[in-house]
Amino acid sequence: MEQTGAINYIDLIKNGIFKENTIFKLALSLCPSIAVTNNLRNGVLMGIAVLFVQVMVNITVSPMRKFIHPRIRLPIFMLIISGWVTVTDMTMAAFAPDAYKQMGLYIQLIVAFASILARAEMFASKNKIMPSLFDGIGMGLGFLFALSIISLFRELLGKGSLWGYQIIHAKPLLILVLPAGGFFAVGLLMGFFNWMSMRGEKNGHV
Repeated sequence: MEQTGAINYIDLIKNGIFKENTIFKLALSLCPSIAVTNNLRNGVLMGIAVLFVQVMVNITVSPMRKFIHPRIRLPIFMLIISGWVTVTDMTMAAFAPDAYKQMGLYIQLIVAFASILARAEMFASKNKIMPSLFDGIGMGLGFLFALSIISLFRELLGKGSLWGYQIIHAKPLLILVLPAGGFFAVGLLMGFFNWMSMRGEKNGHV
């Protein structure tokens, strides 16, 4: 059933970044938050890739929603996601080959991200194209924001650098660039942002 009533596009973007942040609030698609965030460049590129796929999937599913039979909607959604992930994968391989060598496998795994399928099912398949566009932008920006923060935290403290440029010359905390450090960093940042959210709600800020 299509949702009715006025939709605030700014609220959709804020919702994706803060209230329903894929990593920090919903704890979905955590694989890249550990695997590709040991440096800022990879985290940002992965976030941009997911942002692009999320937006394109939403605006592809939305106009097709009335023509997709409910019984086959999930396979159709997966085909749409696969198509846009393939476009993203080939584009990155062509224009960012160095980064692609390090994270190409994880770009391909975007197909299996629960967050993208969930928004296609829960929002894009029930709304018109403009709300679906802004929902995709919000959720994608939320993912990009989370990966950028995690990457910045891990690279700065784990290597003493940002985007490959040395910033801190003291001895780095090397554990933060290892998988175990990734889990620690994600858990710590997730706890911090949830604490900030709870504090904001108590102060009357939604």
